[in-house]
Amino acid sequence: MTELEIEQENKAIAREYKELLSISYQTLNDDEKKLIRKAFDVAVDAHKNQRRKSGEAYIFHPIAVAKIVASEIGLGPTSIAAALMHDVVEDTDITVQDIEKMFNPKIAKIVEGLTKISKLEPDPEVSMQAENYRKMLLTLNDDVRVILIKIADRLHNMQTMESMAAYKQAKIASETLYIYAPLAHRLGLFNIKTQLEDLGLKYTEPEVYNEIVSKIKETKQEQEAYIESITSVLKESLTKEGVEFTIKGRPKSIFSIRKKMKVQNVSFEEVYDKFAIRIIYHSSLHDEKFIAWKIYSIVTDFYRPSPSRLRDWISSPKSTGYEALHITVMGPRGRWVEVQIRSERMDEIAEKGYAAHYKYKQGVTEENSLDIWLNQLKETLENQDANAIDFVEDFKLNLYSKEIYIFTPKGEIKSLPKGATTLDFAFSIHSEVGIHTRGTKVNGKLVPLNHVLNSGDQVEIITSQNQKPSIHWLEFVTTARAKNKIKNVLNENMKKIGEDGKELLMRKMRHLKINLDEKTINELASFFKLKTSLDLFYRIGIGAIDNQQLKEFANQKNSNAFFNFFKKTIKKGENVEVISPFSNLDLLVFGKDEDKLDYKLSTCCNPIPGDDVFGFITINEGIKVHKKDCPNAISMQSNYAYRIIQAKWIDSSAQEFNATLKIRGIDSMGLTNELTKVISNNMAVNIRSISLSSDAGIFNGEITVIVNNISTLNKLIDNIQKIDGIEKVSRVNSK
Repeated sequence: MTELEIEQENKAIAREYKELLSISYQTLNDDEKKLIRKAFDVAVDAHKNQRRKSGEAYIFHPIAVAKIVASEIGLGPTSIAAALMHDVVEDTDITVQDIEKMFNPKIAKIVEGLTKISKLEPDPEVSMQAENYRKMLLTLNDDVRVILIKIADRLHNMQTMESMAAYKQAKIASETLYIYAPLAHRLGLFNIKTQLEDLGLKYTEPEVYNEIVSKIKETKQEQEAYIESITSVLKESLTKEGVEFTIKGRPKSIFSIRKKMKVQNVSFEEVYDKFAIRIIYHSSLHDEKFIAWKIYSIVTDFYRPSPSRLRDWISSPKSTGYEALHITVMGPRGRWVEVQIRSERMDEIAEKGYAAHYKYKQGVTEENSLDIWLNQLKETLENQDANAIDFVEDFKLNLYSKEIYIFTPKGEIKSLPKGATTLDFAFSIHSEVGIHTRGTKVNGKLVPLNHVLNSGDQVEIITSQNQKPSIHWLEFVTTARAKNKIKNVLNENMKKIGEDGKELLMRKMRHLKINLDEKTINELASFFKLKTSLDLFYRIGIGAIDNQQLKEFANQKNSNAFFNFFKKTIKKGENVEVISPFSNLDLLVFGKDEDKLDYKLSTCCNPIPGDDVFGFITINEGIKVHKKDCPNAISMQSNYAYRIIQAKWIDSSAQEFNATLKIRGIDSMGLTNELTKVISNNMAVNIRSISLSSDAGIFNGEITVIVNNISTLNKLIDNIQKIDGIEKVSRVNSK
């Protein structure tokens, strides 16, 4: 570079720095400006010999990230300083300890968090895997500002990807759509979310993106005239009513138009609400709600509203903090138009997310506002032991889900993701309430635990200290919180049954003159095709392995045939983490209904029975089954979600079956009580339905129970047969 070019570049850097201070959302005092200047000087010196792929000085990148942090996210001096230095530790000899000495522990901790995330993706050619997403999301537990600055960093990278190879652009863009856009959404950063989504589409589907952009340009003049025809009518009436306001017409994002085209299977021209009108009004906090509904009344005086498209997020704000009144009205020429009504305060919250929250709360500082915000997100991060893909999928589900609003019996409002059930609601109140849920009432009527809730429902939870979750409950819930709590209780229950099973097995082995040491336990696990000792003890505990089977094992062992048997049945390959309480996994099923379909095992990851898997519907080869941690999983999940089908290995002996028993005998006092006691005392048996009658001293009953296997059912029949007065117990064949 010539001296003149260097001088011009230095002037440009100085201009960018001055602009950073001038556009800050927060008012900066002299000490805060000095702090930012010091961070700027450290960053300039650290990056002085670096250039970006485009050829410009590297320092322009951290300044741009700091500008996004300062103006679009609205963070304070601590975050601006950390953003300026976010790449310093990774790229130079400066350490986190040096930053702590030069600045303070808070800034050092944020820079350290950002450095950890950068180290998760050392190779820009490889898209981040689920495990790395999980690690990144867990930095939320340290300081949410780490993720906010990372989102700003990602936004600037997406804005400056032109000089990258096309395949790298596609990978970074799909990663952005997969995790960063949903995160920005959840943190209330709607402008940034929109930019990330549009840029993500630009690089994942460039032809579609360019076509929509060109069509928006073509129709821009016509749309502006249409918006003007509506706003001119409204302006006159709003001014007459003394409302202080501004009206903006804005096109919907390119990504949302594309989404509508896909979901509704329509062309660009057929998407009816491609733009929205936003009315932003000035108001005191006291009058906000009154003025919003006054504006609603004025709008609907002129344009007929769609009753099904009214969204009142003023009375019940979204969990992201978003407040507004949305109505869709029939405008001129029979076209639907969305009208958004927000106060200036609500508009700031919509633009800046949580940064605007503490500005409007007396006595709330940036620090404790962050804590309030973080607590809303921690629920999703509770189960750190989950499979990485499940963890990320659960996290995404909670990030993007639409919300419904449910009333408690006392009239308090709770927000839940759309599709949540009454059991989800029970767990949202408290995990102890969820665990002991015996029944649920919606609007005064008793409903099943898997009843899907609608906005406005009033829900009452009936609890019992004797109630415990069953494995079926996992199918009754949709929220990550409820699933994690149920799994934890089931695992604890499994361990307790396993402890009893171990004692029982020791006694049975002693009877067969076999010492139950570690070697024997391993031999037993292999004999019964199980993966862990806990699975073995659990099956003994529930009676799934009977005395006859144990005798067969003893005979094999005593005849020295075990070695050959073991050699034949041992499986080569990695150990599989067993999530299910049962591990004799011999059957692959697909979808929620667990259908048995034709499939092929993929060669890229070679799944084996027991692996966590999913099905991918290919164009020419039907369903291909991949491991959930397959190197191609993220790419498939990001780009072809509509072709993913749920799949899992199941243990045919661990499935739960319905069995109906006919019981006949002599009626006597207490017989019904004795009968139900015997069934409930029988481990691993649940009553689904019961019908009992007595006629002239003869007792007849029909009971449908849920059992794991035939040995459990036979044991139950034997126990019922022993009740005094019971003449006959027979199983009814299924139709």
